Amino acid sequence: ALFLGLTLSAQVFTDASAFPVYGKASEATKTRYQRLPAALEGVSRAPVWNLGTQSAGLYLRFRSNSTSIHARWTSTYGSQLSNMCPTGVRGLDLYILVDGTWRHAGVARPSNQKTTTDCMVKNMMPVEREYMLYLSLYDGVDALEIGVDEGATLSLPLAPTPRTERPVVMYGTSILQGCSASRPGMAHTNMIARALDREVINLGFSGNALLDLEIARLMASVPDPAVYVLDYAPNAYAPMIREHGEEFFRILRDAHPDVPVIFIEDVIFPHTLFDSAIRKEVEDKNFEQKALFERLRKQGEKGIYFIPAAKMTEPDGESTADTIHLTDLGMKRYVDLR
Repeated sequence: ALFLGLTLSAQVFTDASAFPVYGKASEATKTRYQRLPAALEGVSRAPVWNLGTQSAGLYLRFRSNSTSIHARWTSTYGSQLSNMCPTGVRGLDLYILVDGTWRHAGVARPSNQKTTTDCMVKNMMPVEREYMLYLSLYDGVDALEIGVDEGATLSLPLAPTPRTERPVVMYGTSILQGCSASRPGMAHTNMIARALDREVINLGFSGNALLDLEIARLMASVPDPAVYVLDYAPNAYAPMIREHGEEFFRILRDAHPDVPVIFIEDVIFPHTLFDSAIRKEVEDKNFEQKALFERLRKQGEKGIYFIPAAKMTEPDGESTADTIHLTDLGMKRYVDLR
C-alpha cells in the first residue's frame, strides 16, 4: 500500500536551472541550453548559429529518491525530421547510475505541442539514485523542469561521473550532431562519453561542418581538453579541406600544443557502391583529408592520428537510416571502431 501510494502521489516540478548542465564549449550562451556563445551571433554563418541553438550533447545531472521521474519542457522550434524519430529530434533521454554504469531508464516523448509533460520512469523503489538527462539532438530547449513525487528529495548529484576534467571536443556534421539516433543517449558522442566516463562536447552542425574558423577558435578556448576529434569530411568539400584544413588545425595546435588531434575520413556510405558521383566525392574528400594529415606529419607534427573510412562502417551496409545518417546500430558500430 505504501509503494502504491508513492507511485500515485502528486508530482512537484523544479526548474532544471537548479542542476548542473554539461557538454558546453562555453557558458556564455544567450540561453542555458544552447551550444554556441552569444558572441558568435552575427559572426557565424546563419545556419551554424541556428544549429548552435540546438541542444545536442548537452545533459543534466541530478539526484533523487522519487519513485518516478517526469519532465516538462518547451522545445524551441517543434522540429520534425523525415529520417529521425521524434524522441531523438526533440525528446529527452534519462539514464540511472547502477553499480558505476549508466543504464538507460526511459525517454520523455514530445507531444505535438512545443511544451510537453511526460513520465520517463515510474514504479521504482524510493531510494536515492543518480540521474543523467540528455537533451534533444535536433531542437532547442527553451525551458525545462524535473518532476518528482511530492515529499521526495531532488538534489545536486554526488557521483563525479561523467568526469568533467579534460573533456573530449568533437567537431563534425549531422552524423556527429546525432542524426538519426532514435533517442539522445544513442548519439555516438554520448555513447563515447559513457564509455570513457568523460564529458564530450558535441560541436556537430548538420550540413555545415565547413571548417568555419570561429568554431576552431571556440574549440581552442576550451580549457585543458583531452583530445580534439575532427570529423568534418562528410560536409567539407575536397577544395575546402585542401585550402582551409591546415588553418583550422593550426588554431587548435597553437592554443594547445600537446593535445592530440584525431582526423577522420568521410564515411563510405552504402550508396557509394552504386552512385558513381557520390563515390568520387567521398574519394576526393578522403584523398585531401589523408594528404592534409601526411603534410602535417612531414612538418613534424606529433600527437596527430588518422582514422580511415574503412574502419567506420560494416560491409553489410546496414548501419544507416537513409544511406547517410547512422541508426542506433550504426552509432554503436561507429563507437566500436577497430
